[in-house]
Amino acid sequence: MKKIFIIAILILLAAGKIFAQNVQEISEGPKILVLNYHQIQNKSTSLSIPLADFDAQMNYLSSHGYVSITPDELYSGLNGEIELPKKPVLITFDDGYADNYTNAFPILKYYGMRATIFVIPAFVGVYSNYLTWDEIREMEDGGITIESHTMHHYKLEELPDDEIRSELLNSKQILEENLGHPVEFLAYPTGTYNLHIAGIAKEVGYKGAFTIKYGNVDLGSNFYALERVPIFNTAGHTMKNFYERIEYRQSFEEFGWMKR
Repeated sequence: MKKIFIIAILILLAAGKIFAQNVQEISEGPKILVLNYHQIQNKSTSLSIPLADFDAQMNYLSSHGYVSITPDELYSGLNGEIELPKKPVLITFDDGYADNYTNAFPILKYYGMRATIFVIPAFVGVYSNYLTWDEIREMEDGGITIESHTMHHYKLEELPDDEIRSELLNSKQILEENLGHPVEFLAYPTGTYNLHIAGIAKEVGYKGAFTIKYGNVDLGSNFYALERVPIFNTAGHTMKNFYERIEYRQSFEEFGWMKR
C-alpha cells in the first residue's frame, strides 16, 4: 500500500512538472494578435469601422512595429516551422463585403499591411454589397489572403452533420476552383462552433479555424478554435476601443493560461 502511495505521489509530481513546463513554454512563446473586422465604411453600425479610424489603426500598427502575417504563417510559426516576427498581427475580415475592396484594400496597401478575408462563396458576385471574383483575384495579387467563411453563412450548430460537411467542403472547393490554390483555413459563421464541428472541419481538409473567442493566439491555442480580437464601432469611440482591446489582450494573456 505504501509503495502504491509513493508511486501516486511521483506521478502527481511528474504531472505537475510537465504542466509547469507547458505553462512556461506558452508564456515565453509567440503571442499573435488576430484582429477581426467586418465592414470599413462610414456607417452607424457596430460592424462598420469608419475609414478615418481604420486608417488610424493601420497607421498605429505600422508605426509601432507590428508585422502582418498570413494564416499559414501563423500555423507554421506555432508549429515551430518558421520564426515569426517580434510583433506579429493577423488582420482578418469576415463575410467579404465590397467595401473591403473599395475602402480597406487601398489603406492596407498604403501601410504595407497584408490581410485575410473569409468570404462566403454563395454571395460572391451575387449581391452588390459583396465582393466579386475579379475583385478577390486583384486583392490576392496585392497581398490579401482569401479563406472560407462557409458556403452560405448558416449557423453551423443548428445544422445536421451532412449539411455542416456540405457547408464546409463546398465553400473550400469552390474557392479553390476559382482561385487556383488550396484553401485551408475557416472562420466559423457568427463565431459559434463545438468540438464536433471542429472535427468535421479537420476531416474535410482545414488546417485551422477562427472563432470570435477574445484573446491572443499562442502555443496554448487550439488550431480549430483560434482566438481573435474583434474591433467594433463603439458610438464614436472606435480608436479608444482599439487601443484598449490591444492592451487588454496583451496583459490578460501574458500568463500563458492553458486553452486546449
